[in-house]
Amino acid sequence: MFLAIKNQCDTLSKQFGLIPEERKMQLQIIANYIRSKKEENRTVNLVFICTHNSRRSIFGQIWAAVAARFYGVSLVKTFSGGTMETAFHPNAIQALRSVGFEITTEMVNSNPHYSVSFSENHSLECFSKVFDAPNNPSNNFAAILTCSHAEENCPFISGADLRIGLTYDDPKDFDGTALQNQKYVERSNQIALESLYLFYKISN
Repeated sequence: MFLAIKNQCDTLSKQFGLIPEERKMQLQIIANYIRSKKEENRTVNLVFICTHNSRRSIFGQIWAAVAARFYGVSLVKTFSGGTMETAFHPNAIQALRSVGFEITTEMVNSNPHYSVSFSENHSLECFSKVFDAPNNPSNNFAAILTCSHAEENCPFISGADLRIGLTYDDPKDFDGTALQNQKYVERSNQIALESLYLFYKISN
C-alpha cells in the first residue's frame, strides 16, 4: 500500500470514537453480512449505490477496497453504480489524489474510465454506471446506498442479499465555492473512516 494512504489509514483507525453509535449499528449489519459470507468461504461483493455514481458511491467502492486490504480481509470485491450514468467527478478525483491515490485515465469519452491505484499491485477501474450494469454483480451482493435520493427511489434492488442505507451529505453542494476542496476531502475521509471501522470489526 502506498505510504501516504497507509498513513491516512493509520490516522483514521485511531478515530473510531468519532463515529456516532447509530452509524456503528448500520455498519455492524454490513459487518455481519460480510462475516457470514466469509464463514461460507464465499466472495463478498459490496455494491455502493448513489444517484449519479460520480462522488460518494465511488468513494465507497475505493475506500472499502483499501480498508479490506489494510485489515487483511480477503475475498472482498467492491463495486459502485447509480440510478443513472454520469461521470466520475473531477473534484472527487482531486480529493483522492490529495491523499495519495494514483489515478490515470484509461478511456476518454463523456464518461471516462480511470484506474485508481492504492498500491503497486492493487487498482480499481472506476467510472460511472447504473447499478445493474454488466460490470456489477447481478446476485450475491450487498447493496449499500450512499445517498438519500437513491435510498428513497430504490426500494427494491434485484439480486441483492442485503439492502441498507448508509447515506452521506453530498459534497456537490459546495462545488464552485471556497469550501469545495475541503468538503470533498471531508466526505472522502468520513467514508474512509467508516470503511476502516467496518473491516476492523471483521478482523477482530
